[in-house]
Amino acid sequence: MALNGGKTFVQDEEKQRLLLEEHTEKHFTAGEVVRDIIIGVSDGLTVPFALAAGLSGANASSALVLTAGLAEVAAGSISMGLGGYLAAKSEADHYNRELQREQEEIDTVPDVEAAEIADILSQYGLGPAEYGPVVTTLRNNPKAWLEFMMKFELGLEKPEPRRALVSAATIALSYVAGGLVPLLPYVFVPRADRAMAVSVAVTLAALLFFGFVKGRFTGDRPFLSAVQTTVVGALASAAAYAMARAVQSI
Repeated sequence: MALNGGKTFVQDEEKQRLLLEEHTEKHFTAGEVVRDIIIGVSDGLTVPFALAAGLSGANASSALVLTAGLAEVAAGSISMGLGGYLAAKSEADHYNRELQREQEEIDTVPDVEAAEIADILSQYGLGPAEYGPVVTTLRNNPKAWLEFMMKFELGLEKPEPRRALVSAATIALSYVAGGLVPLLPYVFVPRADRAMAVSVAVTLAALLFFGFVKGRFTGDRPFLSAVQTTVVGALASAAAYAMARAVQSI
């Protein structure tokens, strides 16, 4: 009977392996990179757009708008990239501190930590007879035990080693890409008022497209996301333009 039971277990395990090989789940796993791109492009489209509109409202020349806009894109990309780096670095530092604290608890109060495993598994509907072997297995595998506690007790995922640098570069480059869109018309159109009209059309089209793509990646309704993104950019530029006109009339 023991042999038959062992054979059945092997067959079940082989069947599960084949099912996993045949089944391909389509999950989106690049969330952090997409988030950085969204942050960079959305700010890059909006801030230089508002600055260009404000300067155009003050009757600045196309050359002045372009110079100020490029300076803002350079400064903004550095600032945004640094912010992304510091944010990712803080997340990594927080993870490492909690990892060390959890390791100390496993070393000093293992019975308490084992009880926490049982409590976590019981929340998923497992009874003592079911989670008991899991607790024992994890206690015999310190590395897996630590990873389990970090993920299921603290809800923390191990960050990628180069996450901070990748985040900084992604946000900065995305900001530059977005910021150049509203400034390009000022390169080819010498009159600022006409360049602003072209910039408005080009940037609103870019905001619509970007908002639609953002909605597809983030799971939001693409058309609603496109409208929301465009409205935010339009309001920012309109406010900057109106403020510049108001100051000029004083």
